[in-house]
Amino acid sequence: MTEVVEVSSDWLALREAEDARARSGDLARNVRTLLPVGPITVHDLGSGTGSMMRWLAPQLPGPQTWVLHDWNARLTAHALDPEPPRDLSGSPVSIRTRLGELAELAAGDLAGASLVTASALLDVLTSREAHAIVTACVAVGAPTLLSLSVVGEVELRPRDPHDLLVESAFNAHQRREVRGRRLLGRYGAPIVRGLFAEAGWKVRTARTSWRLDDRDPRLLAEWFDGWVDAAEEQSPALREHGAAYRELRRAQADRGELSVVVYHLDLLAWPR
Repeated sequence: MTEVVEVSSDWLALREAEDARARSGDLARNVRTLLPVGPITVHDLGSGTGSMMRWLAPQLPGPQTWVLHDWNARLTAHALDPEPPRDLSGSPVSIRTRLGELAELAAGDLAGASLVTASALLDVLTSREAHAIVTACVAVGAPTLLSLSVVGEVELRPRDPHDLLVESAFNAHQRREVRGRRLLGRYGAPIVRGLFAEAGWKVRTARTSWRLDDRDPRLLAEWFDGWVDAAEEQSPALREHGAAYRELRRAQADRGELSVVVYHLDLLAWPR
């Protein structure tokens, strides 16, 4: 099976609280108006450990069944432990898991869907996978909420001339080829938005962001190291000044002086 992009359950756990704070509450409220009365079934694509379910399920009426789609059974196993989240009325949701490649997603895989969701997914898709997802969603007519797609913009304070070099290299790394898969990177969300619009669906977007600082120094450090590592992997010439840059930023973080805004785009699409 061809994985999307390898992620660890530790990283997903570390970022979950910030993901929950950053996602668009306005789009979540719009989702409620698009759902049928009675039991609902939510298909979560690239579900990982189930963080989207834990964030959204308490905001929606029940009864709810969540179908978690991922290629990695080790990650989806975490969604079942220790207990499922509860819906708006306080009742536990039902959870099913389904392993499979997103490039092969078809309408039959989403049969009975009241809603399709995904989080932090579009930037690590290929064009084929993006088209498959939109085609399947349109075929079943299910509203689709896609959160936290990277748009390639970050803002570090205080500023440093090296920031733009790292950002440019990181964005190029997001478009790399992984085992024959050319990733969409920051173009993922605009492409998917365009595909839904071409299908005649209504689309709403919300600009969302992570805000990292000394409130969660571990997340800030992990994000920064991963950001620079990816940039230097893409452009090894950056390593010439990379050590000094890392040392400067870590010292600023230790003093509580470093903050970062990582911009994302959330998207809600539904049939007219």
